[in-house]
Amino acid sequence: QVQLVESGGGLVQPGGSLRLSCAASGRTISGYAIGWFRQAPGKEREFVGGNNWVDGRTGYADSVKGRFTISRDNVMNTVYLQMNSLKPEDTAVYYCATRPGYYTIYSADFDSWGQGTQVTVSS
Repeated sequence: QVQLVESGGGLVQPGGSLRLSCAASGRTISGYAIGWFRQAPGKEREFVGGNNWVDGRTGYADSVKGRFTISRDNVMNTVYLQMNSLKPEDTAVYYCATRPGYYTIYSADFDSWGQGTQVTVSS
């Protein structure tokens, strides 16, 4: 089993940057797909980006393309979401998740989740 813990969220001004961390324990996440999702109050959980270990494919939602980047540190067994040029509409609780094989854009397809970390973008 894998346990995931997100960190790095907080309050940031529009145009600022944050790097979220997703620390995994219990097993290595090498070989597994990574998904980042977010959920704002009153809205459904939304796909942000995903990465496949098996083929190296990375994809992002149109709303964050060019601003957000997913990366992995295999030694630390940690996944990162670098967020630049943040906008107020990026305000949400951000979650990392894993599943075997290939990522999808659907949260129901992922079987391991972190507790989430709050990101608030406001002036």
